[in-house]
Amino acid sequence: MLNLIIFGPPGAGKGTQSEKIIAQYQLEHISTGDLLRAERNAGTTLGIRANEYIIKGELVPDEVVIGMVRNFMLSKSSAQGFIFDGFPRTIPQAEALDLMLLEFNTSIATVLGLQVGEDELVKRLMLRGYTSGRIDDQDENTIRNRFREYQNKTLPLQVFYTGQGKYQGVEGIGEIEEIFTNLTACIDKVKL
Repeated sequence: MLNLIIFGPPGAGKGTQSEKIIAQYQLEHISTGDLLRAERNAGTTLGIRANEYIIKGELVPDEVVIGMVRNFMLSKSSAQGFIFDGFPRTIPQAEALDLMLLEFNTSIATVLGLQVGEDELVKRLMLRGYTSGRIDDQDENTIRNRFREYQNKTLPLQVFYTGQGKYQGVEGIGEIEEIFTNLTACIDKVKL
């Protein structure tokens, strides 16, 4: 089973590249935002628990998110692998994910880190904000605050996965196809 994490700051191109990777390697996409919405809409026990936190404006606890990931993986038991997009976001989530994957007799094969400078990301997100209407992408101060959050909470995962020998940094500036080619070269190294 081929399990990947796509990693990078907001605006790095994770969504665009995830779609291409999914098509190339026939993987199932795990986006915790999508899982939260699906569980809430289905009225599952986990969805109800998650909603209790969401309506208070609090973060959904890691064990609830991991439970949702576990349920999704169980529902896709014949999958060739998974790509995790936007998860894990913290080291405790990464540790919980590693333990959960052991239950499935699998692990993360590689972590693909899209590397893009902050000023370039601000330009990308501002453009996305104006073309998509996303309000959170239209204010430079909000965008830069998201980068600080990313650097404080999520960037330590780079060290965590480097320590496991799984992190591969990929330049996230250039043509979409060129970036994709570089990502597939990284994936093919661990897939063999």
